[in-house]
Amino acid sequence: MTPRSCSIANALEVVGERWSLLALREVFFGNTRFDQIAANTGASRDVLAARLKKLVSAGVLEKVQYSSHPPRHEYHLTDSGRALHNVLLMLREWGDQYVTEGPPPQVFQHSCGHVLHPRVVCAHCGEEVSPESLTRAAQPTH
Repeated sequence: MTPRSCSIANALEVVGERWSLLALREVFFGNTRFDQIAANTGASRDVLAARLKKLVSAGVLEKVQYSSHPPRHEYHLTDSGRALHNVLLMLREWGDQYVTEGPPPQVFQHSCGHVLHPRVVCAHCGEEVSPESLTRAAQPTH
């Protein structure tokens, strides 16, 4: 039996590992240098270096030199990386609700003044998306 072709599986090939997602979290928080990312994730230096290299290779991050003597780099989000922001917000929301015991370790306030609780909505009608609101559509032809 052939496994189902799936964009979720394809995405997990790039970002589906703990240290990759935590590195992205740190870059979203403005920690763009290797030592900052390592300190805030707890990843070993060799594992983190491999994950960052993979994220750069996949076009999620770009490596930018900020010092030439000695050569030092930091990591910046690409458009592809910025597009993962909502994925991380939803994963955090799920973790707060179903995994973390006690109050959430971090709370974010939206510009409207309220604590952020992200939701997925349809871009066309604005209604919240749920499993019950979805049906499979025919594959688009290219």
